[in-house]
Amino acid sequence: MVKFLLGLQPLTFNDLATIVGGFPPVELTEDLRSKVRLCRRYLDEKLKTAQGPVYGINTGFGSLYNKFIPPAELATLQENLVLSHACGTGPEVPANIVRLMIFLKIRSLGYGHSGVQEVTLNRLLDFYNQGITPVVFEMGSLGASGDLAPLAHLSLPLMGKGMVRWNGTCCDAQTINRKFGWDPITFQPKEGLALLNGTQFMLAYAVFAVYHAHRLINLANTIGALSLDAFDGRIEPFAPDVHHLRPHAGQAKTAAHIRTLLQGSELIAQPKQHVQDPYSFRCMPQVHGASCDAIDFITRVVLTEVNSVTDNPNIFPDQDTIISAGNFHGQPLALALDFLGIALAELGNISERRTFQLISGARGLPNYLVAHPGINSGLMIPQYTAASLVSQNKQLCTPASVDSIVSSNGQEDHVSMGANAALKTYRIVNNLYSILAIELLTATQALEFRRPMKTSPALEKLVHNFRQHVPFVNEDRLLHNDLKTAEAFIREWTSE
Repeated sequence: MVKFLLGLQPLTFNDLATIVGGFPPVELTEDLRSKVRLCRRYLDEKLKTAQGPVYGINTGFGSLYNKFIPPAELATLQENLVLSHACGTGPEVPANIVRLMIFLKIRSLGYGHSGVQEVTLNRLLDFYNQGITPVVFEMGSLGASGDLAPLAHLSLPLMGKGMVRWNGTCCDAQTINRKFGWDPITFQPKEGLALLNGTQFMLAYAVFAVYHAHRLINLANTIGALSLDAFDGRIEPFAPDVHHLRPHAGQAKTAAHIRTLLQGSELIAQPKQHVQDPYSFRCMPQVHGASCDAIDFITRVVLTEVNSVTDNPNIFPDQDTIISAGNFHGQPLALALDFLGIALAELGNISERRTFQLISGARGLPNYLVAHPGINSGLMIPQYTAASLVSQNKQLCTPASVDSIVSSNGQEDHVSMGANAALKTYRIVNNLYSILAIELLTATQALEFRRPMKTSPALEKLVHNFRQHVPFVNEDRLLHNDLKTAEAFIREWTSE
């Protein structure tokens, strides 16, 4: 596999897609490494002459910022920080998200404003490249002062403590150290804080969600176009002149995409008996388009965060300055993740309505899309499942970012709750795949009742490929298996 070269230049969405899509091995450029070494040397020299307190380096943390720590105890201070903050609970974070966390932590520390040792950065790189994922738990972050608890669990194995997963097994960090011949890292002043401050927990979920959001909007348009044709819908609402009158970028983009998908369709070209289609078909440009615009905005927010330094304090060797500020605060991501959850939930909401219309017995289609309804229930209950998922997504869209609970004795008196926003959006992403899979199952079933007429060549290709995995439903069978197969199909599907 080709190595991914990580330097000081900003990462693009395509770079993130490369990482999320396959986790290629990463190599650090020399200019990045030199910045890291320079910052560490500067901090070491600064501490030799420092007369006053420097937050988190020779002081306590949070509300203990006024406690001065003598030089002989500075390394212990950093180790104790990691140990005391490893208080996560709940389910384990999926390994792919943890691996993203490691990559994003390397990205942030690699700018040379955090004061970590190069050996620490190398060990994180080793973890990433070897597929070693520390055991991290979902709950514990307030999304301000960084994702403290999750990042503490991520950092424990650097010290030879905590648990990791590797090659499908779970073991303690000491076992991994012996396996690879590594010594535990002794944290130097500021290092524990640099590792724990930061937004890499919520950011890893955000990168995952944004990557899949771009896939899901494409799937929603494609499956929606197929549903429109199977429903004997009209093409006029997708005409360019309509969208010139209301020039939202996503609206015009969606209409153009659906027109392209339906080019060459016999069904869309045939005369229609009905004057209008229900909103779930007719308003796809407006609804999908609004979600498309939201996804584009959130992508920009996430890319900015990926290419940022989010620990505290920030070290500026060239200016001979160390500034304690608030780049760890997760509010930009918290708001964006709440917004993304809403945008994706709406794609599921309108998808379920199209599924409902297709099974309702309208426009010459049989009830529940079976030839002999009554003895056969056909596709009655997949719509129930979609409705259940849509309802849960609506509940998950209650914003996390409007909440704040005071912590650290009032020092941390406003927090973002971005970690909770991240977890909710992750669930919405996975639910949406299931909802769209149900619509695809339903639309391909409905299409068969329009034969011998055909949809467009592009959509016929999709249907043909889908039928290699999920056959037509002639009579009732165990549909759970079909739903899982359909979901696996669209997770791997590409329009190429």
